[in-house]
Amino acid sequence: METQATMNYNRIAKAIDYIKGHFKEQPNLDDVAEKINLSPAHFQRMFTEWAGTSPKRFLQYISLEHAKKMLKEEQATLFETTFETGLSSTSRLHDLFVNIEGMTPAEYKNGGKDLDINYSFAESPFGALITAATVKGVCYMAFEDDEGKAFSNLRAKFPNATFQRKLDLLQQNALFIFQNDWSKLNEIKLHLRGTDFQLKVWESLLKIPMGKLSTYGYIAEQIGCPKASRAVGTAIGSNPVAFLIPCHRVIQSSGIFGGYMWGPTRKTAIIGWERAKVCTENTGHGLI
Repeated sequence: METQATMNYNRIAKAIDYIKGHFKEQPNLDDVAEKINLSPAHFQRMFTEWAGTSPKRFLQYISLEHAKKMLKEEQATLFETTFETGLSSTSRLHDLFVNIEGMTPAEYKNGGKDLDINYSFAESPFGALITAATVKGVCYMAFEDDEGKAFSNLRAKFPNATFQRKLDLLQQNALFIFQNDWSKLNEIKLHLRGTDFQLKVWESLLKIPMGKLSTYGYIAEQIGCPKASRAVGTAIGSNPVAFLIPCHRVIQSSGIFGGYMWGPTRKTAIIGWERAKVCTENTGHGLI
């Protein structure tokens, strides 16, 4: 049964889709509210509660023009400042003490044989998700409304593992990030199945602060493989842990947001949500 949180996310997602498709027309509040069958006042209130800012300001953040300005006006300095200390400590993801431990070659090869994996389902601002963990850390997180399909996708990643539906402490610490409880972030542990190259790319993604964007080319430079943009893109597309490893913060050098394993609308929503959170923290109040 669809929860209220999921219904709200779906409405916001539909609104974002409409605005992206009619961006050049600059639809107003009434236009968008009508498309999702809400009164303008109700839509304004629900959107502000969900995103921490008004629809008008939020849409400015998620527009492609905004991304292009970030890249073109700042040029190289945008990426230099990505790794500086300009944001508050609670918003700089590269300040998080996230431990990443790659699975052993044997674990990688045998599809998780002898691994015991706990998994659970939860709601987030961006829809339902599944989280799974071994005794060493979170090994999987993905957005998926259908619990049956979500578990099937998890099992396909670790076909020989033993599964138990159980919410453990490792999963709970990871899920706190959606509740704006930053006190548990230094307790997040990740146990990832990937090649050395993939692990290196995923670790690099953790250095992109909340509210900032990077490109495939820049990530390739950061890991010492400047000509491997395509391979970097493939590794990013294989990210098994949604949101915690912020592959949503990587866009094309042209400023186009590009694809996302869990849907381009969700990627756009997350980028805008994070930017709104950073602005709220830095100003001490919400946007109007």
